[in-house]
Amino acid sequence: MNWKIVILVIVTLTSLYEMALHFIQYRSASNPTPENVRDVYDAETHKRWTEYAGEKCRLKIFASLVSWAVTFVLLMMNAHAAVAKLFSENLYVQLAVVLAFQTLLETVFSVTVKYVDTMKIEQKYGFNRSTLKTFVIDQLRSLAIELVLTIGMTALLAALHQWLGDGMVLLFAAVLFGFTLLISFLYPLFSRMGNKFVPLEEGELKEKLTGLLTKHGYRVKAIEVMDASRRTTKSNAYFTGFGRMKTIVLYDNLVSSMTPDEICAVFAHEMGHGLNRDVLKQQTMNLCNLLLMAVLAWLAVRTPEVHQAFGFAAVNYGFAFILLGSAALALVTPLTGMLMSAYSRHAEYRADRQAVKEGYGAGLITGLKKLARDNFSHLAPSPLLVVLEYSHPPLSRRIAAIEKTMVESGSAQDSACLNAAEEK
Repeated sequence: MNWKIVILVIVTLTSLYEMALHFIQYRSASNPTPENVRDVYDAETHKRWTEYAGEKCRLKIFASLVSWAVTFVLLMMNAHAAVAKLFSENLYVQLAVVLAFQTLLETVFSVTVKYVDTMKIEQKYGFNRSTLKTFVIDQLRSLAIELVLTIGMTALLAALHQWLGDGMVLLFAAVLFGFTLLISFLYPLFSRMGNKFVPLEEGELKEKLTGLLTKHGYRVKAIEVMDASRRTTKSNAYFTGFGRMKTIVLYDNLVSSMTPDEICAVFAHEMGHGLNRDVLKQQTMNLCNLLLMAVLAWLAVRTPEVHQAFGFAAVNYGFAFILLGSAALALVTPLTGMLMSAYSRHAEYRADRQAVKEGYGAGLITGLKKLARDNFSHLAPSPLLVVLEYSHPPLSRRIAAIEKTMVESGSAQDSACLNAAEEK
């Protein structure tokens, strides 16, 4: 089997698939806006959104095309093997050299794309607040973290394969799963490296958030506000912490743009995920994904012919990791991702129903509309695109489902708010 041709064909097909998704998104910008979300943007803002979406999609298509071309040429010319031959033949030096070469090339390209995206497009439409200094520091930090994690993970794969041979599959999958949990645990620490967090001031919002969680047995470790406005005008909020001990993090943009009831609605939704054990279920699906990844990694490191086809004398674990991302996972991820996204959309509807149950249905609707407006969200995405990759249902469908639940639940407060909104 000509492994070079096989890999190059896979890389090309997966790149074409990615570009097709971007093109579908680009075309869907002209879709008519559903009636129940037409108040999110006025005519002028919708025109700006269309221009914004067009520029973002064109950049993504261009980036995907250039990324494919660079990857194709590097693989075709056996560039990774040529670089590796310049250094010691030590197994770990070889994998580190190949990964560092690939990561640095990707970083030069990705930083260029991110610069255009953040400092040009986002800046043009009023979303970016990052200075050039902040942007550069963020990229350097990301590069350092990526190098350490990628080389460390691949070195672990090499050590396990050298020690256990074909028996490394299950252990490597378990290690990957533990690693993802560790990253989740360390994420709050990483986020504090580039942002400032201050406690939420005493008042109605803090009392409502605390009461909402403690009502269902959660303990609130802290409620903090992050200075996200240093980088963007977009809004977000999230939980951190394992089990029932939670820290609530609010973007300062969110606090300034939403009412206490709207913010509580967002967190009633998030609490719904916790009560339905959605995170645990998604972690179980992630474990299955990681097992698949471990099997693909095992295939990549036990087939020296693949490496020889690209100029290596024997298996290079760094190159195996690159093939894993650019070919193997790129080939199977669309299917596994589609299945996981389908579950995620189901879980989102269910979490919305929890917010309605807590009496925050009307607040959730207005809050979601504000989030969509602040984040310049697509209000009428292609149904095909939703099925293929959306982890959240489109806003119009969510609102329709929330309104239906509000009517069925007979919530006096929410029904009154809904009727008032309809009269307007």
